[in-house]
Amino acid sequence: MASRGVRLAVLGALAVALVALPFVADKFYVQLATKVLILAIFVMSLDLLVGYTGLASLGHAAFYGFAGYLLALITPQYEAASLWTSLPIALAGSALLALVIGTMVLRTSGIYFIMATLAFGEMLFHVFHDTSIAGGSDGIYIYVRPVATIFGWLPFDFEKFTHFYFVVLVATLGVYAVLRNILDSPFGRVIVGIRVNEQRMRSLGYHTFRYKLACFVLAGTLAGLAGYLAAVQFGVVNPDMLGFHLSASGLMMLILGGMGTLVGPVIGAAAMMVLELVFQGISEHWLLLMGGFIVLVVLVLPHGLIGIVSRRGAREDPHG
Repeated sequence: MASRGVRLAVLGALAVALVALPFVADKFYVQLATKVLILAIFVMSLDLLVGYTGLASLGHAAFYGFAGYLLALITPQYEAASLWTSLPIALAGSALLALVIGTMVLRTSGIYFIMATLAFGEMLFHVFHDTSIAGGSDGIYIYVRPVATIFGWLPFDFEKFTHFYFVVLVATLGVYAVLRNILDSPFGRVIVGIRVNEQRMRSLGYHTFRYKLACFVLAGTLAGLAGYLAAVQFGVVNPDMLGFHLSASGLMMLILGGMGTLVGPVIGAAAMMVLELVFQGISEHWLLLMGGFIVLVVLVLPHGLIGIVSRRGAREDPHG
């Protein structure tokens, strides 16, 4: 019980710090925290596939980038799109894309599933990179961020970085709450069972393909939410948002933070961003340092950084 109390106290302190951040930090740090929260949504969506359902995807960034492109394409040049129409369109587009891809790739398993997701991700990357659909390799700019006007009333303004930060914070907490409730439900227990032993779940009468497809579509939709928010923050989308590099980075963040937990992706995204800044200040070969650090974490902490807290909690209260 004591360890639970400590964890709740830590989470409470973290929540207070996140709320207070825009009032005490410079614009750079607020925007960095916003980027971390967006990446946390993306990595949590990936964790639903990899950590809970056992589906290792190398094409997850396709849904992230596709939502960003949808926002850019439906935004009038030099005018603002409506948040209340552009966001549902982006999420629906990502969900439909995930449904189409998932229906095909989930008929495979193991290395074949991994390669199939990678292939679809790279196909979508080259569609936008090699054609003039949306600016080709240069991408497309979003000159005016979406507006959230409701009958003439503007509850928040995305042009103000503090307003956008709080919207992203609420979105991150909402995604966490939704996934937590789903994973604590009978549906969540089934998908964990599929990861452990899919054949046994089939023998018990569960249609495992439908459960995996539902997870794939949900994960793709949440990745689309992250991509939409990223497009709003940076005002530009390009093919790199769809490519293998971002999918691999998401997996590294997940491994770094800890798979199979919803807090691990948040820790991994924050740690990756902080380490990137630190290593870039140390050496121009910062990617080598980053890779070495991640290898060290995998060797020393096989459950990721979240394993430090988990192991300590287990020693303090083995029944907690």
